This record gives sequence, C-alpha cells and structure tokens, in this order.
Amino acid sequence: MNTKKYWAAVVCLGLVTLCACGSSDSGSGSAGSKTVTLVSHDSWAVSKSVLQDFEKQSGYKVRVLKDGDAGQAVNKAILTKDNPQGDVFFGVDNTLLSRALDNGLFQPYEAKGLGQVDSAYQLDAGKHRVTPIDYGDICVNYDKKYFADHKLAPPTSYDDLIKPAYKNLLVTENAATSSPGLGFLLGTAAKYGDAGWEAYWKKLKANGVKVVDGWEQAYNEEFSGSAGGKKTKADRPLVVSYASSPPAEVIYADPKPTTAPTGVATGTCFRQIEFAGLLSNAKNTAGGKALIDFLVSKEFQEDMPLNMFVYPVLKGAAVPAEFTKYGPAAKDPETVAPDKIAANRDQWVKSWTSLVLK
Repeated sequence: MNTKKYWAAVVCLGLVTLCACGSSDSGSGSAGSKTVTLVSHDSWAVSKSVLQDFEKQSGYKVRVLKDGDAGQAVNKAILTKDNPQGDVFFGVDNTLLSRALDNGLFQPYEAKGLGQVDSAYQLDAGKHRVTPIDYGDICVNYDKKYFADHKLAPPTSYDDLIKPAYKNLLVTENAATSSPGLGFLLGTAAKYGDAGWEAYWKKLKANGVKVVDGWEQAYNEEFSGSAGGKKTKADRPLVVSYASSPPAEVIYADPKPTTAPTGVATGTCFRQIEFAGLLSNAKNTAGGKALIDFLVSKEFQEDMPLNMFVYPVLKGAAVPAEFTKYGPAAKDPETVAPDKIAANRDQWVKSWTSLVLK
C-alpha cells in the first residue's frame, strides 16, 4: 500500500527513515557485518522504538535505502542484482512479483513465523523466494468536499468514471512506473476482461483522465482532497490511491476532523500484496534473514498499519481502531491470478502506454 504513503507527517511522528545518505556505513556490509541494508520504495516507514528493538535483539544495525516508487525500485534492483545495493528488498508486490522472480532477484529463505501467515498471501509457496509482509487495496479516492459543493454523487464503480459527470476529475499513476498505477490497470483488466479493458481505457482517456509518474505526485500534488493537494490548490477530486488513505488524512490532521475528508469508491479496488526477499547476491545473508524474520514478527506487523497504512498478514496481529474505522479493507476487490499477471503484464502495459500516453 503504496504504496503508501505518508510524507512529512512521518517526521513529526518520530518515525525513522534511515536513508543511505544519512548512514555512517557506505556499503551494504559483508559476511559477518553487523550492518544489514534494506532496499525499499519511498513509502517504507517504521516506528523508531520498534526498529531499535530489532537492532538491540539481533545485534544488527539497519540501513535503509529508498529507491523511488515500487516499480522503479524493482526495476533498479533487477539491473543491479549482480552487485546489489543491499541485502533485503521490501516492496515488490503481486503486480511485479513474476518479473522479480523470473530475473532471479531473490534467493530462497523460509522465514521464522511464516506458518502464522495466511496461505492466501503466500504466492511463492514451496520455494520461499519471497515472504508476504502486508496487503492493501488500490482504489479510487474522492474529495468529499468537492462533491458536496458541486452537489454531485461521488463515483462508486469503474463504470462511473467514464460518465460525463466525472470528466477531467481523475488523476492516476503511470502503469509502467508505479505500482498503484499498474494495480489500477490490472483492476480494469479483471473487471472488463481481455476483450474489454482497452475499450474502457479509450473511454477513460476521452473523459479526461490525467496520468502522472507516481503516487506521491498524484496524491500530494494533484488530488484536491489530500493535505498536500490543498496546499498546492490541486484541482483533481479523484485519485488512484489506497482504501487505507482516508485514515491518514484524519490521523495526521491538526486539528483532527471527526470524519475523514476523503472517501473510497469501493467498486474500483484491486487487492495488492507486498513481499520482502533476500537478494540473491546479498553480502550479509545472516543479517538479511534476521531482518525478514523481524518483518513478519508480531511487533513489526502491528506497527505497520499506522506507519505504512497497510494491513498485516500475520494471523492475530492487531489493527488500530482508527485504521479500521476510516480505512476498512475492500469487501470484494478485483484480483488477477499471478500466472495471468506473469503472462500478460508486459503486453498490457505496452498496450496501455500506446492507448493512454500517445
């Protein structure tokens, strides 16, 4: 999720983002090193106290390298796989998983505690090249104030988005570079099928959909319902984001509103699962394994929702009340089988690019 999500407020909440430039360690370490390097997308966040617990208990110092949106981070990890930037990669999701696996990005490791993770999330079961860490739903969000002021009902479905009433209102992310953008494309492919999704996107383009590179730009600069969008006077009241985005708008607001200023078009959701994996040529495999064990531990899993605004995959992990109140998971999200994604993703993205960007 995006995934994904929560910006300058991360600093004021005292969360830690130990980027490469801020580390005293210039490399990812070596065998026997006490530094373990995590490579991730820009939305990685963890409470400082939780990360310190891992460092104290394991004896490893964690270094975090953020590499842009998930799609960009995965592509870079593949290009550098022979001499990786780190030991563990977090943030590859089910939309990009086959690309990572087909390129030999990860080496097998069965995490401690994996038995307490629902089998529905274990998409590489038996091989254990990746470990499921979280899930969320990519959905269209809407600016409640805009629709109230214009006396217009917000959209609830994919079909609504191509209606004239919603012309020039939606911003989405590039499916070739952004995981939520790709997730939204896959959601339409699941909804309309191989024979119908291209026709749908032709109508969406004709209805004025705007495409930007990644989630940060779409949500924080283009979406009028976000805290960032209000500052930039954004003019798009619909954005492809996450079902868990509305709680962030409440939790990080000062003063906090009694209800979320944004809502979710529940008929536009696609289920996303994120994974972590031990990089094939990791220099510190022992530290990497310890870090992956930590990512599926109850402490980290219960810390995730209010930091990265995703749901834990660990059975019995508690989710904060405000998270479930303002951002419940979708009841019936669209899904695409991993083998179908693997077989069609590249051609779908190529066709989408020709249809929408040219």
